Amino acid sequence: MVSTRTDATAGGAGVAQVAKLIANGPRAAMLDLLMDRQAHPAGVLARQAGVAPSTASGHLGALADRGLVTVERVGRQRQYRLSGPEVAHALESLAALAPTIRVSSLRQATNAEQLRRARTCYDHLAGRLGVMLTERLVSDRALRRTGDAFELTPSGRSLLEGIGVDVGGARRRKRGFALACQDWTERRSHLGGALGAAVCDRLIELAWIRRRPGGRAVILTGEGVERLTSSLGVELES
Repeated sequence: MVSTRTDATAGGAGVAQVAKLIANGPRAAMLDLLMDRQAHPAGVLARQAGVAPSTASGHLGALADRGLVTVERVGRQRQYRLSGPEVAHALESLAALAPTIRVSSLRQATNAEQLRRARTCYDHLAGRLGVMLTERLVSDRALRRTGDAFELTPSGRSLLEGIGVDVGGARRRKRGFALACQDWTERRSHLGGALGAAVCDRLIELAWIRRRPGGRAVILTGEGVERLTSSLGVELES
């Protein structure tokens, strides 16, 4: 007799395979760097993971085979990036479940504080800045929480479009519009989805925030401090 698996059983097996792939120190380190939404060459990812370039190539090949990362050629280099926001959302959700790891150096403590303060969660804002912005929009009734997502109110649309956020373009994207993403450092939700990405992109365009090199922490500029307070009511020092 030929045995068959139910869809539920097959799905569970698939989850186990992906989880096993991620549950590897070097691969997890490389995926964490790729959460900055940028493309990185294998050599940079190898240094991030603390492994030899040949070892990194094997790990990246396995991640690409499972569709977690994509690869593109830029000249002679192969550059890798996360395959999409769904992968980033899964990684952030796992991080929210993970225990806190003690830091053992000043550098690690500094990096950890920068990530807690303000960072990107793939393509939207996270950390204290992302959570504070989201909670302010909710308290001002620009957003309404609806289960695992947010609803943008008419006044919220006017508010965001007033600073140049492309709300219409975000609605047309083929992904969740205004998702509630669990923040792994703050243990509260920040705004994700296409709208969260549009807000983050606009704040970068306005130079209210800028990316820190070599990671996904972001810096709140002096102008950003002033304008986020005056325009959106968010108070976080630079």
